[in-house]
Amino acid sequence: MDIKQKQHEIAEEKPRQSSNVPLQEQYESEAVKQYMVLELALLVIEHDVKVIGLSKFKLPRLYESILRGVQDRVLLDMADLRRMFRKNGIKIYEKQRMEDGLLTKYVCRGYHHKKFMMWNVVKVECEQMLKRYMAQ
Repeated sequence: MDIKQKQHEIAEEKPRQSSNVPLQEQYESEAVKQYMVLELALLVIEHDVKVIGLSKFKLPRLYESILRGVQDRVLLDMADLRRMFRKNGIKIYEKQRMEDGLLTKYVCRGYHHKKFMMWNVVKVECEQMLKRYMAQ
C-alpha cells in the first residue's frame, strides 16, 4: 500500500466520537480552588491563635475559642471536599508555594490538571471565606 492510498483511507475514516464525559467539571475545578484556600485559612487561623495566646488581650480565651470554632467548621468543610474528591476520582498530588503564587497539581478522571493562584487573589479569597465563617 502506498502513502497516497493510506492518506486517502485515513481521510475517509469516520471521526471518533468523544465521550460525553468532560475532562473536568466546573464545580470540580472550583472545589480544588476552595480546598487550596481552606488549607491556607487553617494556617492563618493557627497563626492568629498563637498571636492571641502571646498577646495581652483582656479576653484571649474568648477570641481563641471563636477562632477554634471557625477552625472546626473549616476542617469539616475540608473533610466534605475530600469525600467529594474520592467520589469523583480527584487526587491532589502536589502543592507548591511559589514566589508569585500557589500551584496545585491534581488528577481528575485520569487527566492531570494544574491550578495556579496569585498571592493577592489567595489573600482576598481567604479573607472573604473567613468573613463568611465568622458571620455564621
